[in-house]
Amino acid sequence: QIENEYGNVAYAYGNSGKTYTEWAASMAVSLDTGVPWVMCQQSDAPDPIINTCNGFYCDQFTPNSDSKPKMWTENWTGWFSSFGNALPYRPVEDIAFAVARFYQRGGTFQNYYMYHGGTNFGRTTGGPFISTSYDYDAPIDEYGFAREPKWSHLRDLHKALKLCEEALIATDPQISSPGTNLEAAVYKTDAGQCSAFLANVGTESSATVNFNGNSYDLPAWSVSILPDCKSVAFNTAQINAAATLTPRFVQQSTGLDWRWINEPVGISTGGAAVTKPGLLEQINTTADQSDYLWYSTSVEMKGGSQGTLHVDSLGHVLYAFVNGRLAGSGKGGSSNSRVTLEVPVSLVVGTNQIDLLSVTVGLQNYGPFFDQTGAGITGPVQLKGLQDGSTIDLSSQQWTYQIGLKGEALGLSDGSSALWTSQPDLPKKQPLVWYKTTFDAPSGSSPVALDFTGMGKGQAWVNGQGIGRYWPTYIAGSTGCTDSCNYRGSYNSNKCLKNCGKPTQQLYHVPRYWLRPTGNTLVLIEETGGDPTKLSLVTRETGSSSSSSNNICGLASETITPAGGGFLSIACPSPNQVISKIIFASFGTPQGSCGSFSHGQCHSRRTHSIIEKACVGSRSCSVEVSASLFREPCSNSSSNGTTTRSLAVEASCS
Repeated sequence: QIENEYGNVAYAYGNSGKTYTEWAASMAVSLDTGVPWVMCQQSDAPDPIINTCNGFYCDQFTPNSDSKPKMWTENWTGWFSSFGNALPYRPVEDIAFAVARFYQRGGTFQNYYMYHGGTNFGRTTGGPFISTSYDYDAPIDEYGFAREPKWSHLRDLHKALKLCEEALIATDPQISSPGTNLEAAVYKTDAGQCSAFLANVGTESSATVNFNGNSYDLPAWSVSILPDCKSVAFNTAQINAAATLTPRFVQQSTGLDWRWINEPVGISTGGAAVTKPGLLEQINTTADQSDYLWYSTSVEMKGGSQGTLHVDSLGHVLYAFVNGRLAGSGKGGSSNSRVTLEVPVSLVVGTNQIDLLSVTVGLQNYGPFFDQTGAGITGPVQLKGLQDGSTIDLSSQQWTYQIGLKGEALGLSDGSSALWTSQPDLPKKQPLVWYKTTFDAPSGSSPVALDFTGMGKGQAWVNGQGIGRYWPTYIAGSTGCTDSCNYRGSYNSNKCLKNCGKPTQQLYHVPRYWLRPTGNTLVLIEETGGDPTKLSLVTRETGSSSSSSNNICGLASETITPAGGGFLSIACPSPNQVISKIIFASFGTPQGSCGSFSHGQCHSRRTHSIIEKACVGSRSCSVEVSASLFREPCSNSSSNGTTTRSLAVEASCS
């Protein structure tokens, strides 16, 4: 690949954008690599560069030449999170629908972004304001666990597509419309292979399709895959996957022994400081060597006065100190990084020191002219509403600048300094404090994280490695989240949200391979003020509690599975175990996931007794998923045929 989604921004550069696109393509081809080159989101990609699609859906995408394959280079399985925002998630039924539609309409290549979530360690987050976690609601989460039922449902989708492989690679689809919002695509070869895709792109009602002499029920917003043009191997809206218990975080240690060093306010690095008239833009000043830039000046007052300090900043976070004391702070957000701060201040007779600490939270990394998006204090900086009614504009006077904190210059992040204090009066809820402690790695091999409960905002290092920016006090808004999200209809990153009213991120991944068995060093720089004694070490485990470590789950919809049957099957993990108890069972519209299932609007009261009779006392059991067995649980609802009935079971093995 050459460039990345440049076509989305090229318009802003006019003819220069076109010239650059052609130059980049020519340069890439001239390297004579022997393999094709692609440009994603570049509809005018010059031959022989293949233009490709990125997005939530690419079934309607067409390359700019019939000689180029239809390629989907980024299928967004979720979305990234930003500090101060709720967490986006994407229902797997919609992802599967998008993938099936892409191959239904002649797709050649599809790649997931992301399939495995990750972590923005150190200062690598962009945005600005993108969180340290880049979990992305991916099929494999940030810690390496399968996210169910997303992982299993996509696995079953891939199995069904694999069954169609010979027909898919041999010919183009013949597409027809058997009814409103319905589409049939048939791949049929001269050698007799035949595979079909039946789609209902409507968002309201299920539909019945007559195809090749047979009748097929299609839920709304779903695709059925028929590898032999007869039998349904998979439907995108019907989840049929044995589920594991949702991974949980288990506290391992608290009450760590902390030491500290106070970070001085204002200019403290001597020769590293520079004095210039006026206010400097931050990124060009720091060259991104640090998140931090001090702006310091002073003002002479003939008499003491109350007033208001006004500061305008391009972002992203601002702390204002007057005569060494924190007067106030402000922060931007992912939708607007600018900060306007107005705080009351008390000025004394004589010299008053004004120290402003500007902090970046990742840099702009996409969009037209993103390289020109600045940060830091650009003014005005004013003292307003003084007792004599005057306003003093400080913007153009001499300012002294210091890149980074003194603790950064001293290398405190690796914990090796001899300056750490261990007196009993540990400072808490105080701005600009470095903290250090040591800990032993938890036993076992489970992934490790730090729970930053009690802390404000800052950065953290383990054995000198930056685990990222932490900010558990930036709380997501209280509205916009839903317990369950309707997968029907086009998805966008604001459609399905969770975690409203909670910290965007409270848990921060610490890779096992960074840890020693004993004597690991944790260093924090706390900006706003926190209580490190509340911080704890946790591990990521499967199961909801120690008593449920032998629990098993299953979730299946009323349809035919890739394995060939409309059944839910569960089995104890050990050959010497049997199913001893049914913890939860519901046929209808159950909600939640393994370990937290709950009854939905529709529920058959016969479910528990039927599952108990079929499963208890056996190592494994298999139960048909059908209304004829459990009886129709939604007959009195107003679903009008749109309800997808499922069976959810959680059982205990002993």
